[in-house]
Amino acid sequence: MKHPQLKLDNQICHRLYMASNGLTRTYRDSLADLNLTYPQYVVMMALWEKDGISITALLEKTSIDGSAMTQILKKMGDKQLLNIVKDEQDKRKRVVKLTGEGQKLQSKAAKIPEHIRCQFPSLDDGEAQLLVQLLDKVIKDLN
Repeated sequence: MKHPQLKLDNQICHRLYMASNGLTRTYRDSLADLNLTYPQYVVMMALWEKDGISITALLEKTSIDGSAMTQILKKMGDKQLLNIVKDEQDKRKRVVKLTGEGQKLQSKAAKIPEHIRCQFPSLDDGEAQLLVQLLDKVIKDLN
């Protein structure tokens, strides 16, 4: 090979890409039971953590692109999982609030993190925590 630095096996980015794709596939079955896509699940987790937040805060919390968020929120509204209402203090702002159906979905979703964690039998808990810390560093550096 003329440029060994281009060898695919040497690329961190390709490993992250493969891991991301594999993880998305792993989530697919669990999320199908909830009728959610992965980005919708991320939005739901943010809202289960703190309901009634502004769209701006939701964008910051999830790191989802603004135009993608618009589509995600519309589809989730169509599924009657959330409502978008005017902020009571500032009528120019929009706040995202879970409906009763959206709140009920939390109990059904509670088993998903453990199911996903079980898909990594070769990682012990310390290694899993280290992976989270390393990924946080990568994300910070890239942002």
